[in-house]
Amino acid sequence: MLCPNSVNICSLASGSKGNSLLVEGPEGALLVDAGLSARELMRRVCLVGMDPARIRGILVTHEHEDHIRGVRVLSRRLDLPVFTTSGTCAAAGLSRECPVNAVTPGVDFHLAGFSISPFSIPHDAADPVGFVLSMGSRKIGIATDLGYATSLVRKRLEGCDFLLIESNHDEKMLLEGPYPWFLKQRIRSRTGHLSNGASSGLLETLSHPGLRWVVLGHLSETNNTPDLALGTALGVLGGEGRGAKVHVAGMPLPTPVFRLDI
Repeated sequence: MLCPNSVNICSLASGSKGNSLLVEGPEGALLVDAGLSARELMRRVCLVGMDPARIRGILVTHEHEDHIRGVRVLSRRLDLPVFTTSGTCAAAGLSRECPVNAVTPGVDFHLAGFSISPFSIPHDAADPVGFVLSMGSRKIGIATDLGYATSLVRKRLEGCDFLLIESNHDEKMLLEGPYPWFLKQRIRSRTGHLSNGASSGLLETLSHPGLRWVVLGHLSETNNTPDLALGTALGVLGGEGRGAKVHVAGMPLPTPVFRLDI
């Protein structure tokens, strides 16, 4: 544990090749998605100074491989329960290999000292969700892989101290890039992925004086750059981020560990 009186947060990986967020509190840690191999995830957990033995469970947003690649092995290896919607569980076939606890959007549950609120998001998956993790007055909002920010998404993410939100593509790069037209249409659809502009529009509505950290995630390696995503976000927040520090998560290395005092 890095700091006993805080919540520690780190994006272990974010992108089309794998996604995982580690959130640690005094009573233990949680993984939100496990989209790398179990071995690589554990290597990255140790790399950022956290103890894999403190992980109490895996929260799964949806069944796409870049979010569940390591779930089965990690669950068996560390004897971890998995928490996801029944639709995601069925689509991924997780119940045959993991101890799965079905969660319902709009119904809170508790794990490792966190109050966890799953909420529905629009994406081309069986029953995808985002999560808000709360401890005391601190709120951590997670919403990646969504075609657009619904009013529900905006409502659930209000008042967060930390946000991980998608900033998948630059619209010009996507339209002029090498992807076939059907894939461009899928990405731009209302069940696809957020562009830099759409992500920043969401961020503008969620900005408030208590927002400490913003992490932009799930950037396309083909249709985006960290500088474009960061520049668009800072364009709506102002150069200093209105007090919030903005980071871009990627694939090669974990982000720094972000701390929220409790």
